[in-house]
Amino acid sequence: MVAIAATIRETPTLTPELHQKLTQWRRHLHAHPELGLHEKATSAFVQEKLTELGIPFEAGIGGHGVVATLTRGAAQGRVGLRADMDALPITEDTGLPYASTTSGVMHACGHDGHTASLLGAAALLVADTSWSGTVDFIFQPAEEGLGGARAMVGAGLFDRFPMTRVFGFHNWPGLAAGTIAVHDGVVMASGGRVSITIEGHAGHAGMPHLTRDPVMAAGHLIVALQSVVSRSIDPLDTAVLSLCTLEGGTARNQIAGRVTIGGTLRYHRDAVKDVILARIEQICAGIATTFGVKVTPEIVMGVGVVVNTPAEAGLARLAAERVQTEVRRDLAPSMAGEDFAFYLKQCPGAFAWIGNGELRDGAELHGPRYDFNDAILPVASSWMAEVAKAALKSN
Repeated sequence: MVAIAATIRETPTLTPELHQKLTQWRRHLHAHPELGLHEKATSAFVQEKLTELGIPFEAGIGGHGVVATLTRGAAQGRVGLRADMDALPITEDTGLPYASTTSGVMHACGHDGHTASLLGAAALLVADTSWSGTVDFIFQPAEEGLGGARAMVGAGLFDRFPMTRVFGFHNWPGLAAGTIAVHDGVVMASGGRVSITIEGHAGHAGMPHLTRDPVMAAGHLIVALQSVVSRSIDPLDTAVLSLCTLEGGTARNQIAGRVTIGGTLRYHRDAVKDVILARIEQICAGIATTFGVKVTPEIVMGVGVVVNTPAEAGLARLAAERVQTEVRRDLAPSMAGEDFAFYLKQCPGAFAWIGNGELRDGAELHGPRYDFNDAILPVASSWMAEVAKAALKSN
């Protein structure tokens, strides 16, 4: 566990006993991870803890999603706080006593810590009599590319729970433990999944003139596509086109009939996306003509760009100052994606990063040796509680 800098102090209401309880909850979730769309036990655990806290909730929203609602006083303001619950199809390599007990599945992104932090915020707000209004605690399934936020929005999240602001966070390895970073504007990228199929004519490797070789076409296509970002996108803009998989062929002495290429694209502005998509189409068409093969690109767009709204970014920083931790606003946006973007399309809000501490080899996000830093639970829970109170007061 990484120690937090001495400038961070526990808020008066977050006791060592609560910190210990949140740590136990987080490690239980870490030991029992569930993939997106399968978070039944995780959802049940959340519901059990909400019941213990005396907070009413609705379950089964957009899959295994849970929304708990706490109202205090007569104020009409309403704010949402969100955490994600799903794990990843990654084999854990930490050797921790609370390591995953589910083969091939682990909390390699810290959603166990996000869930525990939101439960901690709920506990703090239950005990705090200084605020008035309504807080909705959103426990979201299927964040890891499986449409959890979209499903919850589609299930009427903002109609059934008419919050006017929404906040969330992600732990951030490599950022000092407990430091809170709040961006002005873009926080994380939008992206899409790229799949390109090349169909040629199979044949004997010793008689290549009788074939139409999709492997050779794939090689030229990969090289050509790497020119999209370097030669078609303004160097002052931000974009990524990564081709990560190549499949084709079954025998060393046969030229294959079909090859597939898979990858991802990321960007911070829709205008950049339009250029990338157009160039992919043009280059694929050119390769098809050059090598006499059929090239079919398919791009499935995923989450949108995560963009903080100005007033809510200010509230997020104010809450961080109240937690008495270091606040950063100078970090560059990430090219990683987050489906919190779907919430921000519905109402104003902000998404923060909370430092997870030193970045170690293999312990980065989605790494097999990653682990959420339990030392930051007090900061994360306190920040979520404080940003809810600040948002309600600003109404």
